Amino acid sequence: MFATKLPLAGEFMTQNHVAFFDTTLRDGEQSPGCSMTTQEKLTMAHALEDLGVDIIEAGFAMASEGDFAAIATITQAIRKPRIASLARAKTEDIEMAARAIQFADRARIHVFLASSDLHLEYKLKISRQQALDQTAESVKLARSLVDDVEFSPEDATRSDRDFLVEMVRVAIEAGATTINMPDTVGYTTPEEYGQMFREVRERIPAVDAEGIILSSHCHDDLGLAVANSLAAIQNGARQVECTINGIGERAGNAALEEIAAALYVRGDRYGVNTSIKLEQLYPTSQVLGQIITFKPSPNKAIVGANAFAHESGIHQHGMLANPLCYEIMTPALVGVAKTHLVLGKHSGRAALRHRLEQLGFTLDREELQQTYYRFVALADRKKNIYDQDLVGLLPDPIRDRRPVPVSELD
Repeated sequence: MFATKLPLAGEFMTQNHVAFFDTTLRDGEQSPGCSMTTQEKLTMAHALEDLGVDIIEAGFAMASEGDFAAIATITQAIRKPRIASLARAKTEDIEMAARAIQFADRARIHVFLASSDLHLEYKLKISRQQALDQTAESVKLARSLVDDVEFSPEDATRSDRDFLVEMVRVAIEAGATTINMPDTVGYTTPEEYGQMFREVRERIPAVDAEGIILSSHCHDDLGLAVANSLAAIQNGARQVECTINGIGERAGNAALEEIAAALYVRGDRYGVNTSIKLEQLYPTSQVLGQIITFKPSPNKAIVGANAFAHESGIHQHGMLANPLCYEIMTPALVGVAKTHLVLGKHSGRAALRHRLEQLGFTLDREELQQTYYRFVALADRKKNIYDQDLVGLLPDPIRDRRPVPVSELD
């Protein structure tokens, strides 16, 4: 067994630090419509570095010449995060990964091999013993090439628990410094996933004794990727694998921005720290949206266009009285310019008055009431209400009271 198992301890400072492993450039890119050129990957890598992620999985070196080139380029330009390449548990994959990351200041090889009987029988067509042997051989080879080796038993959440524990034990003995237990197909639930981490820690004392970092990697097929990731953290995971905007295979991966915001807003519950610069979450999301073929859904948490927008009259009234009534974080916290009160058929008088005052019009109670009736009638016919529409609702005497001519409105 290797004597040194703590290459990350000094860097991550305390056992309460959760490292963010971003796989936007690898798992995220595998999503339809998300492929990136080398230059686009480099642009995204710089954004991830500015965001404060701890590890960037830059690609899968063996997958293509383009992936190899992108990884090699990133290793020469990015200095703060660790740079990782994915590799199957095969000699040629591991050696190719090592060549791709050879110029990184801090390099990692991420080796994976299926652990579920379903994958072993139908995909790999090997026995459990062969899988254990292959795990040991591949991790040893990777560890001979770099100091930092991560091992993932693919489809961990659908694996026989005794066999999963044995595979993890073999990987640690072979030199793995991080053990990632992925919910590869988004099958598990938070309670189950958390229990898996507890059991691995209880049954393999070396995990805690030797400072092995346990990691989560969750897919969103049941919409539980972020919840499962948080459950893993509650049960000892100190690395979380995720992507910007939650892009990834099928329904996507756990969204980095959601996990980071949850750990901050609910710090009372999780009690961990991270290196993520929260104010960079929205800007980083925007960078990705400009590179790939789509932006996040408007109702996407944290970074969606509607994440800090309010149309309901009750909500708008509460927001004007105190933003804490309906927002659990400020927009500025995650890099959004401001809350947006959207005027529509669900809006109330308070929001209408607020926007008219911003436009320079102060109305008395009766004037506001009459304008509101006209506003609601218009909102029933139009989906989008613009400032010029609002001004058009006002009688000439009220418009004439405005110090700045209507023609100067944006």
